[in-house]
This record gives sequence, structure tokens and C-alpha cells, in this order.
Amino acid sequence: MTPLWRNRDFTLLWSGQVISSLGAAISSTATPLLVLSTTGSPLDAGLVGAAGTLPHLIANLPAGPLVDRWNRRRILLVSEIVAGLALLSIPLAIWSGLFTIAQLCVVAFLQGVCFVFFGLAQDAALPMVVPPDQLATAIAADEARSRGATLAGPPIGGALFGLDRAAPFLVDGISYLIAAAALLFLRRDLQKPAEGPAEPLWRAAVTGLRYVWHNPLIRVSLLLIAASNFVFQALILVLVVLAGRQGGTASDIGLMLGLYSAGGLLGAFAASRLHRMVSFRGALVGVNWVWALLLPLFLLTTAPWQIGVVGALTAFVGPLWNVVIFTYAGVVVPNELLGRVMSAAGTLTWGVMPIASLTGGLMLTAIGTTGSLWSLSAIMLIAAVAATLSPSVRRTPTQPEPIPQPQP
Repeated sequence: MTPLWRNRDFTLLWSGQVISSLGAAISSTATPLLVLSTTGSPLDAGLVGAAGTLPHLIANLPAGPLVDRWNRRRILLVSEIVAGLALLSIPLAIWSGLFTIAQLCVVAFLQGVCFVFFGLAQDAALPMVVPPDQLATAIAADEARSRGATLAGPPIGGALFGLDRAAPFLVDGISYLIAAAALLFLRRDLQKPAEGPAEPLWRAAVTGLRYVWHNPLIRVSLLLIAASNFVFQALILVLVVLAGRQGGTASDIGLMLGLYSAGGLLGAFAASRLHRMVSFRGALVGVNWVWALLLPLFLLTTAPWQIGVVGALTAFVGPLWNVVIFTYAGVVVPNELLGRVMSAAGTLTWGVMPIASLTGGLMLTAIGTTGSLWSLSAIMLIAAVAATLSPSVRRTPTQPEPIPQPQP
């Protein structure tokens, strides 16, 4: 069998996304810094964060059927180009003195729409690019790519922002266009031929929802993912504000987030081996308890580097969670349904993120950093208890088997 790293199409897809993910990590670090330096309002930062994640709530469901129906290669390419051009409008506005928070919200929203379509298309295409027994390794490699970008991106983003507020967004826009160029060289078909006439869009969306609803384990898993996504989406803004109140500069905050992400990168490398030793149930229950125990430690920190260390511990177990869950989905869900099922899943698990961003801004305004951290820790504890007590999680089979599509 051809080693994964000699798989030309996977390497092209992966390497292009290394560049794009690095650029996204750079600009995502700079975004709250830009908002806070412009208006000084955590609520404004929450609004921009909500605009960027709102597409996960409103676009995921229709995007899934379209990913199964449209040309996935074209979706990947257009998503990268549109996101790149949108990002490049930010430095132009800053340099011309026309920048507004409203424009940043629009750009964040467009970037979020592109992220939704690209992510669904990539997830659905990956099983077409690598053989089944290399799928977990490929997902772990994607995790390493993402975590590596979030390790290097924040320090670079903080340093670039210190030099010029526009620089992080210029770099991100260019990175998207470079990733788009890499996609032009893909050779392999990224989807199976459609069987029969295409379903109406609304019915296709319902197909994904029905599949999720009729599988109790998938349903519970998605609720647990939604809870953790809510917590960590709100947590990032809380930690940025906390670090600023502890005296951290833009560079300090970038380094803090980089240290946070270093744990995720180490976890991604470990996940490529650990996923064989950890059951689906073990990941679902164990990871939630690790997070529930670690989150209160943020309350004991007094400097940005300490926040980064605690964050690194929470991030270390995240890749194992992702590899186990997405490998399970890649095995049990038929590929011709994968886009629709992933979009239904994304509507729930990512759809909470705009609510989380707004909640983070509101909590910081109403109860401050200490109250916000206690509230998020309580939510994580509830999720861990729910995972432990769930009957469907306790009955999880040792080896995942494909689940047939439920009949209408």
C-alpha cells in the first residue's frame, strides 16, 4: 500500500491547508485585538465573533446536500478564493481610513460561510482521497496541521499586529489564495457518481437530520460536542480579556495563545497512536472529565503564560476527541450521505458558536472574567456527568459498524 505521505492528492490538499490554516490563525488572533483597540468593547468583540460563526448555524444544513450534489473540487476552490478576497479588503480599509466594525462583521461572516462549505467538502472528500485503513491517520494529520497552525499563528499574529494593524489580515488573505492555487493540481475524483435524480434541497437536508436522529449514540455525541464547542468558543474571548487585565500586551497574548495551541499540536501527534488504544466510549467520557477538571484552574492564574499552560493541557486531549469521533463517522456513515450528515451535525455542534461568542461578551460585561470562568466550568461539569450517565454511550460497540440509512 502507498504510504500516506506519498499520496499526491492528500499531500496537495494537506499542504495547501497548512498555509491557509496558518493565515487563519494569524488573523483570528488579530481580530479581537483590532476590535478592542478600535472600540475597547468586549461586546463588540463578541459581535464580530458571532458574525464569523453564524454561518455554522444558518448555512450548515443547506450546505451538506449541496456538497453531496455539486462538484466538491469547485467548492473547495471557490471557498478559498472568496475568503481570500474578503480578507484582503480589511487592510485596504485600514490603510485608507475607512475601516469599521460593521465591515469586519461582514468579512467575518463571508469567511465563515466559506469555512462551512470548505470544511464539509473536505470532510466528505477525504475518504475518497485516502483508503479506509489510512483514514484515521489522515484525520490525525489534519489535526496536526490545524494545531500546528494555531501554535505558530498567534505569536505571529500578535507580532504582526504590533507592527501594523493591517498586516495579519494581509497575510491571511494571501494564504487563502496560495491554498487555492494548490487545489488546481488535484487529480482524483472527490465524490462518487450520484445514484438516481437529486433530491429536493429541503428533503436532502432532512435526510441528514433523520440519519442523526435515528442513531442515539450519534445524537448524544453531537450534544456533547455542542457543549464543548460552546464552552471553548466563549472561553477564548474570556482568556484574551483576562490576559489583558493581567498586564499582557498584544505580543504576550499572541504567545499565550501559541502556548495554548502547543498542547493541541502535541495532542495531535499523540492522537495518531492513542486512538488505537482508546475506545469511542472512553474518548467521549474521559475527555469531558479532563476538561471539567482543568477549566477551574484558569481561576488560579496570575499571568498570561500561566493561562497558556492551562490552555495547553485542555488542548492536548482535543485532537484525540476529534480523531476518534470523526473516524467513527467516516466508518459508520455511507459516503454518499456524509456531506448531509456532517452538515446536520455541524448545524448543532457549530451552530452554538455564535451564541457562545455573544454569551462570552455579555458575561464579561455583566459578571467579569471570574464569573465567566465559573459559569463555563459548570457547563463543562454538566457535560461530563451527562456523558458518564448516558445509556447509549454505555452501550457503545467496541468496533464501529456501518449504519444503514433509515427509511422515510
